Formats: sequence, structure tokens, C-alpha cells
Amino acid sequence: MPTVSFAQRIRDLAAADPDRPSVTCGSASLTRGELDRLSNAVGRELQSHGVDVGDMVTIALPNSVDWYVAFAACWKIGAIPQPVSSRLPGRELEQIVELANPPVVIGAEVEGRTCLPIGHRSTFDDGELPDAISPAWKAPTSGGSTGRPKLIVSGDPSVMDLDAPNALGITPDGCMVMPGPLYHNGPLVWSLTALLRGSHIVVLPRFDAQETLRLLAEHRADIVYLVPTMMKRIWRLPEEVRESYDLSALKVVWHLAEPCPEWLKQVWIDWLGAERIFELYGGTEGQAGTIITGPEWLAHRGSVGRTYAGEIKILDADGNEVPTGEMGEVWMRRTREEETYHYLGAEPRRREDGWESLGDMGRLDEDGYLYLGDRMQDMILSGGSNIYPAEVEAALQEHPQVRSCVVIGLPDDDLGNRIHAIVEADRVTEDELRTFMGERLVRYKVPRTFEFVTETLRDDAGKVRRAALRAERL
Repeated sequence: MPTVSFAQRIRDLAAADPDRPSVTCGSASLTRGELDRLSNAVGRELQSHGVDVGDMVTIALPNSVDWYVAFAACWKIGAIPQPVSSRLPGRELEQIVELANPPVVIGAEVEGRTCLPIGHRSTFDDGELPDAISPAWKAPTSGGSTGRPKLIVSGDPSVMDLDAPNALGITPDGCMVMPGPLYHNGPLVWSLTALLRGSHIVVLPRFDAQETLRLLAEHRADIVYLVPTMMKRIWRLPEEVRESYDLSALKVVWHLAEPCPEWLKQVWIDWLGAERIFELYGGTEGQAGTIITGPEWLAHRGSVGRTYAGEIKILDADGNEVPTGEMGEVWMRRTREEETYHYLGAEPRRREDGWESLGDMGRLDEDGYLYLGDRMQDMILSGGSNIYPAEVEAALQEHPQVRSCVVIGLPDDDLGNRIHAIVEADRVTEDELRTFMGERLVRYKVPRTFEFVTETLRDDAGKVRRAALRAERL
């Protein structure tokens, strides 16, 4: 099989068509040749500060062309790019840096570390570097305010098989629009895979619903990555705005990272056609994952698909496999010999036979399609009933005035826990929402209390820190 290092692949793409756009963000754009040369210069600068093969480099840059230069520079010298949010609180950043131990931090000041600030322009030689391979091609973080952060270090080096199947539908010389935050694993994997496959990446500095459509039309993009929060905001644009953009070149709409309400998936299928809509479920750890197409989803509504990599089974609390159709804990196991990841700062939840759990609940149907509940720690036990926040949130999000919402359990002397809904909404009352929910959910699932807020509750990656919201209210 023809394998090539990421570093060599960047060089080869530049040599094949140096003037073709590689990355665009806002008004800034880099050609393949410019990305190659700039990453050489930054790579040499990192080496001058002591970065060696296998060292991590923490990258705290916002969405930008510089973010891609930083990643490529790490690969060019065999270092491991370790992305974090550019808005990460200082204490959390320090904890991550303590784990990663990077000689250099790009984009943020950390005591005792060399910093290359946002907007830094390297003056080092931009000529070709010797080929190098990073022992891990990425090391994103997880944990956040729910506990001490951990690093999820990839088990894959920075090499690619040019003949490997292309599961993401990326076309060479195509265009991908990426509106998600690049420090999250999904946007990171999708956009860098597209870049290495030869696509032009058009990344938004920050998600904007109408701007996403405008860029899809302007660049005749054939693929886009979204999360359901983005899908909802795009759908809630006025119809005349949404329909004013030519999306005829768009072939693949990926969505993942958070549960997608059935009504939202259906309206997107009705709008763009089932054959364009794809969903993936899996963890950053990469032990296993599922994919479902739009036509499959119409036959298995609510499913996240069948396994495309690794193995998945459903176990009860005693570790026994549950009957088909019953809810239990989702366990995953890799089928390849090599580890898919390792943690720094945590230990995996792993059985002796190699099965691992990320804490999700789910069930399998008779055809092997997976249906998810919530994370075990998010499930609310109220009055003896198990209530999954995602189900309640999906019903809330159907209301046209609700922009975002999070459902948590709060202590209750009578029920054990009561369902509490935190809602960002326009011009709607608690009584109106309670009536609306009563028409969609059985009574015990309707929130007992509502709290209205003005800030967006999910970030641009669709993630919510539910435990932190609950802790604040306690």
C-alpha cells in the first residue's frame, strides 16, 4: 500500500498545484505552496526552541489559517500537535500544559513556556525540511469543568495510505466548508483529512448560519460539517434567506457530536434530500463508530447507524449482554491490533476482555442499528423513572422561540430529582412551554421548573457542560 507521511503529502500537494487554494478563513487565504513554505519556517522556529520528534506543541489559536500552519509545522518536524480552545480559562490551560509538557505554546502565555503569540510571523528559513513522522498525529483534550482535563493521544502516527477507502466522501480538488471550532475533534479530523486529500478548506472564524450558506454557494462546496445546533440555526433562518443560496454542488452534509432531534433531521432531509445527509457516532478515542445515511435513517428513525469500525455491544449493570431492543450501556472494542489512543491524565473504563465504555446508554435493533440515550451520568432518576435529557431537549427545541436549551436534574424531596430546563428563548412564557411540552411528552418527563437565560448554552461544536450548569445551580 502506498503510504506517505503527512509532511510529504503537504509537499506533494504543493508541488502538484502550488497556486491552488488550500485554506481560507475570512479574508485570509493560503495556497498549497504558501502552506508548505510557512509550515517549514514555523517548524524550524519550533526546533530552535527545543521541540523534538515526539514532543507535544500546545496550539491555542482561534479558527484561522495560522491554525493549519501550526498543525502542519508540527508534522513537518515529527512533533505532536495538541489543540486547545483559544478562550480556555488560565487554570484549565495550565493543567493541560502540565500534562502535555510542551516546549512551546502557540497562541497563549503560560508561565515557564516559550510562547509564539497569535499573529506571529516566523522569519526562519522556509525551505524544505527532512521528512519526519509524528508518533501521534493529534492529541486533543477532554474533561473540561467536569473534572481534571485529560489528553486523548492518537494511536496513529502522521502517515496516510493513499489507497485507503474514503469514508467521509471527500473529493480531491473539492471544497469543504467547516463552521466548527477547530480545537474539537470532529472539525479537526474532518478538515485536516480533507486538506490532506487535496480539498480546499473554507473555515469560518466563528459559526454564523447565513454565512455558512453563503460560503457553500460561493465556493461551490461539495461537503460540509455541521452539528445539530448549527442545523437548527440554519433551519430557523427565514425561508426566503435559506432558499436564496445555490447549494446544488453540495453532495455530503455530515452531522455528529450531539443528539439530533428527529424533527430536525426530517426537515433537512425534506429540504436537501436524504441522499446528502450522513451521521456519524463515535468517540475521540476511536475504538469503534457507526454511520447512517439519510435513506437508512428513514427506515430506522432515530438511529445513529451500524458499526463501520470496531465492535459495539450493549451490557447491563452486571456486565451481561442485554436482549435486542433493550437499553443498556454502550461498550466498544477495537478490531485492529494497534491501540487507537491512550490517555494522559486519566484511565479508560475498560474490561479485562478489552471492551471499553465512554458512558453512553443505547440499544441495538434486530438489524444491528444503534439508538442512543444519554450519558449515564446525565440520566435523571425522578419518581422511580429514568429520564433522558436529550429526549426532553429535543421536544423543547421544536418550539419556534427556543434557541437553545439544557435539561438537568435538581434535588427534590419528593421525587428524588426534578427535571429543570434552562432555556434561551425569545418571547415565550413558562406556562406556554409547559403546555407545549405536555402535548409532546408523557407528564413525568415535562420539566417541573424552567429557567430563562440570555446566553447560548451550547458552543459551536454542539457541546454543553451539563455537570457545570448543574453544579452552579446547586
